Amino acid sequence: MLTMQGVSKSFLGVRVLHDVGLDLEPGEVHAVVGENGAGKSTLMKILAGEHTADTGTITLDGTAHHFAHPAQAQAAGIGIIHQEFALLAHRTVAENVFLGREPTRRGLVDRRAMERRTAELLAEIDGTGITPRTLVRDLSVARQQTVEIVKALASDVSVLVMDEPTAPLADHEVELLSALVRRLTARGLGILYISHRLREVFDLAGRITVLKDGRRVTTLRTDATDIDEVVRAMVGRDLGSYYPPRARPEEIGAARLTVTGGGNDRIRGIGLTLRAGEVVGVAGLQGSGRTSLVRALFGAAPFTTGAMTVGGGPLRPTRPRQAIRGGIALVTEDRKAEGLALRQSVRDNALLVTRAVPVRGRPPAARALTALLERVRLHAHGEDQQVQFLSGGNQQKVVIAKWLAARPQVLLFDEPTRGVDVGAKAAIHTLVRELAREGLAVLSISSELPELIGMSDRILVMSEGRLAGELPAGAPEEAIMRLATGGTEAPEEDAA
Repeated sequence: MLTMQGVSKSFLGVRVLHDVGLDLEPGEVHAVVGENGAGKSTLMKILAGEHTADTGTITLDGTAHHFAHPAQAQAAGIGIIHQEFALLAHRTVAENVFLGREPTRRGLVDRRAMERRTAELLAEIDGTGITPRTLVRDLSVARQQTVEIVKALASDVSVLVMDEPTAPLADHEVELLSALVRRLTARGLGILYISHRLREVFDLAGRITVLKDGRRVTTLRTDATDIDEVVRAMVGRDLGSYYPPRARPEEIGAARLTVTGGGNDRIRGIGLTLRAGEVVGVAGLQGSGRTSLVRALFGAAPFTTGAMTVGGGPLRPTRPRQAIRGGIALVTEDRKAEGLALRQSVRDNALLVTRAVPVRGRPPAARALTALLERVRLHAHGEDQQVQFLSGGNQQKVVIAKWLAARPQVLLFDEPTRGVDVGAKAAIHTLVRELAREGLAVLSISSELPELIGMSDRILVMSEGRLAGELPAGAPEEAIMRLATGGTEAPEEDAA
């Protein structure tokens, strides 16, 4: 149904795509993967008419096309859903679906026709809980994504490009999207699917095309390859090197943070100890209380019962400012909404905490800013570059630098590598382990079980607002899920 051949593109004399090609069959999910900067989004924007290729051909159902504008691609049956949604929050679902091409009757917008057709499309893809008159601002992120898909279907697309569709979604919402993708392909749509989540890619896609440095490396069938081979094609090394060696017993020091009997309206009976030099993972299903735990430790949703110590002294913060002064840092799950000022520079973002919460005896971070950014291996054009123009992995490094400037004793991570490519994940894994070796105590939530197992010296498992158990380093996924779903830890021989 679609063939792209010999596609090349340069910006300001720099070639970002080199004779790239791929094809798509009806009813197929074809994944396009690669590190940030590999050329994935540029290739998809050429297909969608947002960029014009310097060379190459695009053939749809046997007809050659050269798109100079998104409207031309849309008219030919190409739809694209970007990671950042293009919706008007204060308008209805129907108004968003038909934005710019509203049906008319006697010179006026035919709202009945618009809402009737929107309702039909929602019913086709099981848009449960959404009505044509619902305001977009009242929808969850997953439901807003459904509206984006309905917009594409209303244009009668045959090829749908999905760029990092699950990056903003919670775990249970990812399952809803996966089911929706399968319904769309069952109707004969072809889907080009860009994602950094390789497990998700293997679950949905029939083929995977790997791009690296603007070139197509290979195209593999998912039933004839594995994640390790795909990673080697993407970054040139084995997946095993993503996880640095765990801490040796002699590298683990004194307790940095302890909690006994901690609880609030979301979690209860929390008892834990974090020691210098170790990385402690937190597992659990959506709604288990993982994020509530780190927010309580950070004073954002404080404990109302129990006792807590940091660095040997009592501290139970009731607001984040107290936690920061006590030596606790939190890298939140949503870096764009809660971790960064996107239109400010790298420098201003890295100094946000130290400027907002000055601590007596702490040297000004501005003097050591360059060394700090080198410490996190930031790749940017300079300290004056706006953070919004950095890749996801480099944005996350700026967030980490912001907290390191405050010289914490305890570093809390909520999904440390969400929305970053596999190369940046490896860099963050290495950085986290280095910070632990320098004496920080690290607590890290991750929904990716391989990451959790690969990075953790111990694993705490949350279930229904409580700590269901603790597992040693390298514990199998089955043991983690048994505790997360309300079961008990397996006997040693079963876990082995």
